[in-house]
This record gives sequence, C-alpha cells and structure tokens, in this order.
Amino acid sequence: MNFRAIKSKFLSAFRHIFVYHHKSLEFRCKLFAAMIVANKNNDCAYEILYDLAKEIYKDDIRVEILLNTTKEYVNKILIHKAFTLDQLLIEIDRELKLNKRFKKKIEIDKLEKFLCDNDEKNYLTQKRILEFLESEAKIKDQI
Repeated sequence: MNFRAIKSKFLSAFRHIFVYHHKSLEFRCKLFAAMIVANKNNDCAYEILYDLAKEIYKDDIRVEILLNTTKEYVNKILIHKAFTLDQLLIEIDRELKLNKRFKKKIEIDKLEKFLCDNDEKNYLTQKRILEFLESEAKIKDQI
C-alpha cells in the first residue's frame, strides 16, 4: 500500500476531524450509496462512482475519501446488515431538512449514470430513488 492509500484510509476514518466540508461529502456518499445498494450489479456501479468522484473532486484526496466512505455505507447495508436502504433514504431526507444547501448535491443527471443494471426490479428501485430525491429537492426549494 502506498502513502496516498494509507493517507486516504486515515482521512476516511477521521473525516469528521480532518476533511473540509465532510458533511457535504458524506451526504453525497449517501446519495451514491443508495443508488449502488439498489443496483445488484456493483461492478459497473463502482466504475461509475470512481468516474463521478474524479469529475467532482479532480485529483484531490477527497476522491479516495468519497470512494471509501461510499463503500463503507454500502457495506453497512449489504454486508453488515446494520442499516437498510429505507433507513439511508430517511437519513438523507433528515439531512436535507437540516441543511437546505444539500439539495444542490442532488444532481439527478449524475445519479442517473448508476442505471446500468438490466434487471427490471433493480432498475425500478433506482428510478424510485431518483424520483424521491428529485421530489425532495423540489420540496426543499419551496420551503
């Protein structure tokens, strides 16, 4: 493991202390995690996640932090069963109520890139998540 990988793991673990705007980054991770959990084909999802992270943060260390944190949320749901997709969506909704500026992080065009699974059930789940997020962003605009 090289120094950058060690540094990103450390910063991911202690992001609430060392990372600038860590709440914003975590919110974005939750959005991505919701789309990945709804998609059972994680191979294409993680490629998309990496591309989006590079697009958002360029070559900043936050790329690796976003990747690690998103995988952490996905693992909490899929592997550890400590969390459910519904709980994650409720948490996203709660954070939107607390931080109105987070609605800008809901970029439907970026989230739509996760629609890469051919399974109809997964596709419908992801579309419903997108519709939920889109409606939440619109509601927060009106408040």
